[in-house]
Amino acid sequence: MIRVASRPAPWKRGPVLAALALLLGLFMQLHAWIPNRIGNLGSLAETVLPWFGLFIPVLLAGALWRRSPSAVAALLLPAVVWLNLFGPLLSDKSHAGGDLTVVSHNVGADNPDPAGTARDLSASGADLLALVEITPQAKPVYEKALAKTYPYHSVRGTVGLWSRLPLSDTEPVDTAMDYGPLAATKPDAVKAAYTRALRATVATHRGPLAVYVAHLGSVRVNPRAGFWTDSRDRGARALGQAVAAEQNERVVLLGDLNGATDDRAFAALTSQLRSTQDAAGSGFGFTWPATFPVVRIDQIMVRGVTPESSWSLPATASDHLPVAAEISW
Repeated sequence: MIRVASRPAPWKRGPVLAALALLLGLFMQLHAWIPNRIGNLGSLAETVLPWFGLFIPVLLAGALWRRSPSAVAALLLPAVVWLNLFGPLLSDKSHAGGDLTVVSHNVGADNPDPAGTARDLSASGADLLALVEITPQAKPVYEKALAKTYPYHSVRGTVGLWSRLPLSDTEPVDTAMDYGPLAATKPDAVKAAYTRALRATVATHRGPLAVYVAHLGSVRVNPRAGFWTDSRDRGARALGQAVAAEQNERVVLLGDLNGATDDRAFAALTSQLRSTQDAAGSGFGFTWPATFPVVRIDQIMVRGVTPESSWSLPATASDHLPVAAEISW
């Protein structure tokens, strides 16, 4: 007697797909529980967390192919979690108007056309323009090209701030190492060699505004060290200390932080400042790499002022996209 194998009942089809869907949802919901002790896996996951949503349509296609109601039902979990985490970013939260337009751009140390980049940025209409990764060779090019539009500027190390409004109290901010009380004992020459952040006061018609420009340390991904972020994380803590000590209630932070604000490493900053993209942008605003942006590592963050709109500017000759925001009192 020959027996014909029967197909499993519909709700018993695709158990692997259903399990994967549930795991995906739990992974996104519990990302804060992923430990950083091994290769900074938690920070790495949080940096690319929005992209895990791409697994949802992939699993859905598999569930439909297998005709598995259980897998389709299980996919509700990751779909709801993803929308809860990132759905608000998809709506346009911008408003018309603003007292100041601010722009931040990592101009790139290997930028083949700094003069063209400066022209593009001048045409943006920014009142404040923050540049990072300025090389000694490119510095005079930017200074000359931006002088007519921005009569006030200050460059410290590899970061600079150009302004239509008067600047004062400009000073470097030590983000090279989280020295704590030992910072005062460091030689000035050592501090200058590692200057990747500055602080200035901008005289606006609504009162003084404290502006920080920063370029935090690079990150690396390799099999041996995992997601290496030590230099960046020290800089984020030091920058957080500087913002915490800031006396001015109105603060703007501009720069390349080499990380997404969802990354727990930026808790010292995100606990005090809010991202203009999250508050007044439309979409994720990814900025790097410029040819196909997959992460937003260039940030504009504020305290004491209101973000009205936030957006990315067209590509320049840099490998980063410029970011802009309108802020008001």
